[in-house]
Amino acid sequence: MKRKLNNILVTGGAGFIGSNFIHYIFGKTHFEGRIINVDKLTYAGNFENLKEINNKFVGERYFFEKADICNFEKIKNVFIKYNIDTVVNFAAESHVDRSIYGPKDFVQTNIMGTFTLLEVAREVWKKEDYSQLLFHHISTDEVYGSVEEGKYFLESTAYQPNSPYSASKASSDHMVRAYHRTYGLPVTVSNCSNNYGPYQFPEKLIPLMILNILEEKPLPVYGDGRNVRDWLYVEDHCSAIWQTLNKGMVGDTYNIGGENEWENIKLVNFLCEKIGQLQGKDKDYYKRLITFVKDRPSHDRRYAINCNKIKRDLGWRQKFGFEEGLDNTIKWYVNHQDWVDRVRSGEYKKWLEKNYGLR
Repeated sequence: MKRKLNNILVTGGAGFIGSNFIHYIFGKTHFEGRIINVDKLTYAGNFENLKEINNKFVGERYFFEKADICNFEKIKNVFIKYNIDTVVNFAAESHVDRSIYGPKDFVQTNIMGTFTLLEVAREVWKKEDYSQLLFHHISTDEVYGSVEEGKYFLESTAYQPNSPYSASKASSDHMVRAYHRTYGLPVTVSNCSNNYGPYQFPEKLIPLMILNILEEKPLPVYGDGRNVRDWLYVEDHCSAIWQTLNKGMVGDTYNIGGENEWENIKLVNFLCEKIGQLQGKDKDYYKRLITFVKDRPSHDRRYAINCNKIKRDLGWRQKFGFEEGLDNTIKWYVNHQDWVDRVRSGEYKKWLEKNYGLR
């Protein structure tokens, strides 16, 4: 049964995946309802990511509320004001390195923030007919830990998180499931592999390497560089979420993967070659910048997702091959240097205050 989606609350909608999801809904679907974007606008939440959406749809089909998902009263007011029938919870602290050096923010946002959203949904929705309501929680494959060569994460794989980030996401996943089993709250969960694409904050591997290559800065690679990640183009992830919102089974979890495994060192070499071609350089020109650095603590060796369930049950497929997605991503960063300069320099906050009066 396809759900009737009217008023979708997107938390963390100014972040990387959240903003791409909002672009996807307005640009690639037939959705005719309203999107309400709630974002705290931390360092990785960028209001500029949605400038085109804001200019075209604000006040009619797109609304923005600056709020912390841990603030019960503010979130409750949003639910009531916009008659929310669907939640898509992207809001999260997501960078593993930051979680190692500052885990408190991850506990607060990822665990307590999700708890607050669940409590608000339970209170506001308790008198409603649940058949047309849904709380969708976005999670990660990192909750499963590391997987041996030749094996893959299934939806039934036991959780074994190894970083404060993945532990906080695992906890929020369990809380979402518990609210379904205990209170009957209608939920779905998706666990995705590593995303890449436009609007990604340049602390993550692919944008960091692209920008460092272009600026001829060192390309830091952890350990021996042979850690394996499964790469998923962000628009493919968005289409999978959309399928889940419309047709996913309440109470179910869906793994979303790119089925596209790369060792980190091979990926960095590939990026060096591709950008070298674009810049008219020898294919090995940028490889001299590769610098191996001390491995980070509890660095998972390999992630690999089996996404047969979402393909079989919901009819989802990846649309973008890795090289096409990578070409799109490189071109986006090359053509958006102003965006890069602002988010890296702190000028974004000044821009936000000047243009929108938001602090």
